[in-house]
Amino acid sequence: MAKAIMIQGTMSNVGKSVVAAGLCRIFHQDGYRVAPFKSQNMALNSFITKEGLEMGRAQVMQAEAAGVEPVVAMNPILLKPTNDIGSQVIVNGEVLGTMNARDYFKRKKSLVPDIRKAYDTLDQVYDIIVIEGAGSPAEINLKQDDIVNMGMAKLAKAPVLLVGDIDRGGVFAQLYGTTELLEKEEKALIKGLIINKFRGDKTILDPGVEMLEQLTGIPVVGVTPYLHVSLEDEDSLSERLENDRIAQEGDSARVPLIDLAVIRFPRISNFTDFNVFESVENVSVRYVSSVRQLGQPDMILLPGTKNTMRDLLWMRQNGLEAAILKAQKAGTVIFGVCGGYQMLGRTITDAEGVEEGGTIRGMGLLDMDTVFECEKARTRVEGSFLSVGGVLSELSGLPLYGYEIHMGRSRLTDGGDSDSHPEKAGGREAGSASVPFTSIENVLSCEQKQEGAWKGNVYGTYVHGIFDREEVATAVIHSLATAKGVTEQMGKAVDFAAFKETQYDLLAAGLRANLDMGAIYRILEAGV
Repeated sequence: MAKAIMIQGTMSNVGKSVVAAGLCRIFHQDGYRVAPFKSQNMALNSFITKEGLEMGRAQVMQAEAAGVEPVVAMNPILLKPTNDIGSQVIVNGEVLGTMNARDYFKRKKSLVPDIRKAYDTLDQVYDIIVIEGAGSPAEINLKQDDIVNMGMAKLAKAPVLLVGDIDRGGVFAQLYGTTELLEKEEKALIKGLIINKFRGDKTILDPGVEMLEQLTGIPVVGVTPYLHVSLEDEDSLSERLENDRIAQEGDSARVPLIDLAVIRFPRISNFTDFNVFESVENVSVRYVSSVRQLGQPDMILLPGTKNTMRDLLWMRQNGLEAAILKAQKAGTVIFGVCGGYQMLGRTITDAEGVEEGGTIRGMGLLDMDTVFECEKARTRVEGSFLSVGGVLSELSGLPLYGYEIHMGRSRLTDGGDSDSHPEKAGGREAGSASVPFTSIENVLSCEQKQEGAWKGNVYGTYVHGIFDREEVATAVIHSLATAKGVTEQMGKAVDFAAFKETQYDLLAAGLRANLDMGAIYRILEAGV
């Protein structure tokens, strides 16, 4: 049986996922077989496993840090919010249905057997399981039916490390208040406190640490600094989404040569698709939610979204759609992924009520109609780009891999359908019709198809992770630089998988230097 340790936080976004990933890496470096686990994750950033099952990307990131293949048992319940009061509920990687919050709370205790079975699957294979909680264990209105914080700690008999975020202020009140709101037996499960994201001289903090330990009776096992590592963020609280500033000439920081603007939809999902571009010198990646923030980027990226129709209407109402159409006419490259790809077409129809119901007009930049279906497409894919024209012509023939997660099916129309007009699939008539973008194979079924579309300076695909290959990201940036005449000053993209490995090592080194790993190993060994 595996030893377990659990990371809980005083609130959302205190760094639980990162601390858990760091411990996964440390234990892996120390020779243990390690698995991450989160019983219930609410996030719009998701991933498809080799088996074609859907799970949260935070546990994928932690699995990568642990050096193991992500499996859906690491995240048996995934909630993907569709609006302010409801979510799509995914259990063991498959859609259970869409529920409002009250209905889900009534039902979630019935999912405990699924959680236990998933955990037991890992328990039989690994030496250590690093469990991540969600939000705060002191949500006193939700504690009765808790399955993700203290309820999970009890189920797994896991000692808890409680993390507070000093960067947001009030860290002593966070940690003390959380422990005081817990029941006596719950507080007894907390074996260590961690103060996270500290900046400055730690000696100034020492008196407060001593008083906190006296007040709570729980040792502080680390004061971890604000680590400058590039890791995937769990969801919409990501700090990278706040990067919306347009650099101006005369700034003290160097103005980037290539400017990428990602539309920050209210229900943005899988924005991790664009992380690779942040590693390229002289390239900026900004997330924008208004016309004022958009500026004049070299490429506008429309990411995935959990509600394509509502987020398209949001753009239509706030003027971003008109601004993007204007930019496209001026020659700016437009690239849509998944939901963003669907928006680029002529119509979106939802006869089954998957999202909003009815039919709405798309942006009309690609000759394509999308119809939502109840069955979700979930698969890994690999293949290559077809003959691509326009600014991004350097993509032609390059290999690609990634995964698809979507409810809609899109079909090219009016001469753009490569099945009825195969002579156009090579891109020779891009000015008059949309043509297929990639040739891909479904890894699960070996089915081959042409997917995505491009027309002029507009490109779209269902494939998440399409930019992760070094040569693909480099080709995109080099193409944009060529169009702008700044090729000589541009660097290459990195091998993103190798880059992430260096970041996990940096994270582990930063935590080792600032956590009492001896105490943590003793906590792990003693259990509860």
